[in-house]
Amino acid sequence: MRVYARQLYDHLPYLRRYARALTGATERGDDLVTRCVEVAVMAPSRFGLEAGARVPLYALLNLLFDEDGDGLPAPSPHPIERALASLPEGERRMYLLITLEGLTVPEAAQVLQIPAPEGHDRLTVARDKVRNALTQRVLVVEDNPILAMEIGSLVTDMGHVVCGTANNEQEALELLEAEKPTLALLDVRLADGGSGVEVARRLRQKRAMRTIFVTAFDGDLEEADARHLGQIVRKPFTNEAIQAAISRAVFMPSPVALA
Repeated sequence: MRVYARQLYDHLPYLRRYARALTGATERGDDLVTRCVEVAVMAPSRFGLEAGARVPLYALLNLLFDEDGDGLPAPSPHPIERALASLPEGERRMYLLITLEGLTVPEAAQVLQIPAPEGHDRLTVARDKVRNALTQRVLVVEDNPILAMEIGSLVTDMGHVVCGTANNEQEALELLEAEKPTLALLDVRLADGGSGVEVARRLRQKRAMRTIFVTAFDGDLEEADARHLGQIVRKPFTNEAIQAAISRAVFMPSPVALA
């Protein structure tokens, strides 16, 4: 048994990473790895320890996870994990083995005991579904039409969809109901004396939406005790600042709705 301790020690970080993603929970994943190690050392040649291989150990993790019950991950508030959880289990595991673990398609297909061409098909479908699940419907609330157009172009270039542009509170709230946005980029001071802060509060109350303030008046957020409502990108903004804020918003857990 001691002969294989070094091989298992080298594999552990990878097995823990995959097991945690597979189960959707740190403790559950670590328990799964413990069981995997216990089984593997009892049959080292069967599970690749003699050859130093890791692929059979991924297959063992899958087998033990399936034996636990429904073989489904725990619910997660994180968008990428929710997107993966929506996939059929075969596609989810193929995506994790390729994207997270860096296996080749033939190696991942071997883990899942399917032909390599089927593995290619599963990976293609999984990537498309994850990309679609993470695509945002973006509401732009900006009373300067040139800036609104510029922000909209950046959103589109990132692969997201601009579902509407508003220049005051009323238009923003109407678009909220009609277009069901999932992310909003807002100026703080709007046309007709409107407030992007109030729009953000309404968005959070109605849809628990992520918001990004794009403004030259971030002091207004401090005065209104509203910094918790969203990220801040200061004007004059750079393309990189807008894109970085959107990327962070996409991968952040969903905010809690305001009472």
